[in-house]
Amino acid sequence: MISRRQFSFAASSLLGGPTLKANPVSYPYSEFEARIARKDFRGMTKSVLPTPSMVVDLDLFEQNLLTMANQAKKTGIALRPHVKVHKSVDVAKRQVALGALGVTTATIAESELMSRAGIKGVLWTKQPGSDNNLIRAVELSRRDPTFMFVVDDPRVVERTAEAAAAAKVKCRLAVSVYAGLTRQGIANGQPAVDLARKVIASPHLSFEGWMAYSGGASHTKGFAARKQKSTEDLAGINETLALAKKQGLPSGIVSGGSTGTYNMDHALGLTELECGSYVFMDTLYKAIGGATNEGEYTDFHNALSVLVTVDSKHHPGQVTTDYGNKALAQLTDQVKGHSWLKVDKQGAEYGLLRFTDGGSEIKVGDRFEIYCSNLDMSTNCYDRYYVARGEQIVDVWPIMGRAGAAQR
Repeated sequence: MISRRQFSFAASSLLGGPTLKANPVSYPYSEFEARIARKDFRGMTKSVLPTPSMVVDLDLFEQNLLTMANQAKKTGIALRPHVKVHKSVDVAKRQVALGALGVTTATIAESELMSRAGIKGVLWTKQPGSDNNLIRAVELSRRDPTFMFVVDDPRVVERTAEAAAAAKVKCRLAVSVYAGLTRQGIANGQPAVDLARKVIASPHLSFEGWMAYSGGASHTKGFAARKQKSTEDLAGINETLALAKKQGLPSGIVSGGSTGTYNMDHALGLTELECGSYVFMDTLYKAIGGATNEGEYTDFHNALSVLVTVDSKHHPGQVTTDYGNKALAQLTDQVKGHSWLKVDKQGAEYGLLRFTDGGSEIKVGDRFEIYCSNLDMSTNCYDRYYVARGEQIVDVWPIMGRAGAAQR
C-alpha cells in the first residue's frame, strides 16, 4: 500500500514506469482497432487504452473461476453461472470449460447470444410475458433443444404450450417459486405443484424442475446472518419438493444461489448454483464479509477495474476524471491501491477523485483503476474488456449488447 506522503508519481510510473513496453505518445493508434481485430497485442499496454475502459486482471480472474469450480466439485453441486454480470461469450466459455453445465441468463437476448455461440444448457431465469419474448423463446427452443426457461404463471404456461404446439416444438420449463424476493415466483406448496402439473400435462412442454433464487440472502452482511437468511428463503422450496414427491411428481433441478451463498446452498436443497459476480467481484460484494473474515469477503478477488484518466485539476482537494455518470461512477466505488482517494460524480462525462491531503502530486494525465460497485450495471455501459497480465494487454473480449466505438 502506498502511503499518502509517498504518493509522488508521474503518469508513466502509475501505469508501470520503466517496465512498460509501449510509449503512449508514439503508439500507432491508427492501427489500434485493426490490431485488436487480428489479436495482435504487441506493445499494447494499459497506457494506450482509451478511458474510461474496463480492464480484467487475467490471473485473478482465472483464480476466481477455479475457486468456484473447485467448490462445486467438492460439494457435489452443479454450476450454471449467471452471465448477466459479464455478458461475455469469452467468459462463459471459460466457465463451461471448467465444468459448468451451462449458463443462466437474465434476458432472451443473452440467451440467444450464448446459445448461438455454442453454449448448451442455457437457462433463462425470467418468464416470457410479452409476445416478442415468447416467440423468441419458442424459436430458440427449436434451434437449441437444451435451452430452457422459467414460468410462474398458469396463463404463461398455457400461452407457451399453444405457441410450442403451433411451432411443433417442445419447450423445456422450470417452475420459478418464491424465495424471498417479491419480483417473481409462484407461492410454494400446492400452487407450485399445481403449476408443475400443468406443465407436465402438456405434450408440448417438458417439466425440468424448479428455480428458487434467494436474492435477499446474497448481500446479507455476515456469514452467519447470510446462512440464516438463505435457510429461511429456501424453506419454501423444500416444502414444495416434499409435497411434489408425495404426489408423485419428479423433482428435476433446483436452481438458485449466488456468489454470496455459494458455500452454503449445497446443504439447503439446491442442486445447482446460478452464481455470477464471483468472476470479477465488486465493492458491494466485498463488503458482505466471508466465512473466515467478517470484515471483508476475501473468497474471490477484484479482477475487474475501470481505467480512468485525470483530465483537469484546478481546485483544492479534488481532480476531475473522465469517469462520470455515463460510465456509471458510484460513490461506493473504490480506487485500486489508494484508499484515501474517494470517488465522486460531477456530470455525464465528468467524475471526481476527492482527497484531504497527499494529492499535490496528482497531475493531469495520471491514470487510476476503479473497482466498480455493481458489476451487472457497470458492464452494461461498456463495449469490451481489455484483458491484462500486469500492464500488458493480452486479449480483448466483446461485451454483448453494445455497438460502435469502444470509447463512448
